[in-house]
Amino acid sequence: MTIQEKANALFKDQLSSWPLLGTNWEKLGEAKIKEFDFDGFSIRVQCNPKRIVSSAAKVDRVSIEKRPCFLCTEHRPPEELNVWFGDDYEILCNPFPIFSEHFTIASANHSPQVIESEFGQFLELSKALPDLALFYNAPNCGASAPDHMHFQAGNRGFMPIEDEIDGLKANYGQVLKEDSGTVLTAVADGLRRFYVMESDSKEKMEEFAAGAFHIIRELQNGAEPMINMLSYFKEGWKVFLFPRDKHRPWQYFEEGEKNILLSPASVDMGGTLIIPLEKDFLKISREDIKDIFSQITFSAEHFGRMNEYLKHN
Repeated sequence: MTIQEKANALFKDQLSSWPLLGTNWEKLGEAKIKEFDFDGFSIRVQCNPKRIVSSAAKVDRVSIEKRPCFLCTEHRPPEELNVWFGDDYEILCNPFPIFSEHFTIASANHSPQVIESEFGQFLELSKALPDLALFYNAPNCGASAPDHMHFQAGNRGFMPIEDEIDGLKANYGQVLKEDSGTVLTAVADGLRRFYVMESDSKEKMEEFAAGAFHIIRELQNGAEPMINMLSYFKEGWKVFLFPRDKHRPWQYFEEGEKNILLSPASVDMGGTLIIPLEKDFLKISREDIKDIFSQITFSAEHFGRMNEYLKHN
């Protein structure tokens, strides 16, 4: 069996053998969805009450140190099974699914969420799971376990950006580099500022990514790059890189009417906003979405500087 087939079999088995996953997966079918049209693309909103665990997660250092790590083997429930990817990563079913198939892919070791040393594994996982979109949330960019290296994956086609990317590149893109089938495009669609890296060469993808991570670190004063990243593989890799300026928008911290409990991560950047509270689902507007993205996405100044760096390095 391929890794993809093993993962599919695991998820199917866990739906019946792990009640927490089975119950939450059933409720996923009741999730409310609405959509907002922007200029040439759309943003979908999913009301998913079970995601309150992730959206409201406390990820400050003190809170993280106080709680047991739920990705470590010794703290997992006995019902939770796995599929190994080599010796370094375990494919696990996410018990609070957003997707109809939703996996967490956790490092075998309890080590911090860092991307540069693990980007090669990210590409290999993406290639091994061609039916899924793989994603990475940096610390302070949606990772609810920033103390334990992990990726997530979900079925293809869930995020609007997958179907819209050709139009987004045509209407809002600037090709920064192109070399024998390897293309790096910067996209600014009025809501998000991001990069699309495409190649069938793992070496070229790693080269592009190293340059991107370097300049993001420089612009963010040397910290672990604040990014979200999506990837899928079909005759080559397509990786979306979303540099971030902020973890959560001001609306997240407000009280009363102005509060919107939205903690954006990769899936949100890909065009599907995950909102756990119905009150927020009902009231969120096109203007709210524009304001939230304007706070969390890379600034125009940083985007311009990064574009210049990537063009010439």
